[in-house]
Amino acid sequence: MCRNITTLRGLEPPATDEEIRAAAEQFVRKVTGVQSKAGPATREPCERATEQIAAIVDALLAELPERKVPPRTVPPLRREEVKARIAARMREREEHERLHELGIAHTH
Repeated sequence: MCRNITTLRGLEPPATDEEIRAAAEQFVRKVTGVQSKAGPATREPCERATEQIAAIVDALLAELPERKVPPRTVPPLRREEVKARIAARMREREEHERLHELGIAHTH
């Protein structure tokens, strides 16, 4: 259904809560067409659904038997280029917040 959702079963080390939540969020975004910048009336039900789906996936992964063959692809959150992109985005966000705190004029 969504090529951005990677297989989490059989990973070594096992899938993290962050990886499970990211997959659940991607699933909710795909089936609803709602993006993260939606208003509160839309965002809140999507966030609840994401948490519920993440809990279901976590329970499912715990219940399934071990895989005989590991997944062929590495989840995005384990890829160095994705980690670097996320870190850069966090640095930009922190710098942006710092500009707000200091009252320094900037663009959005």
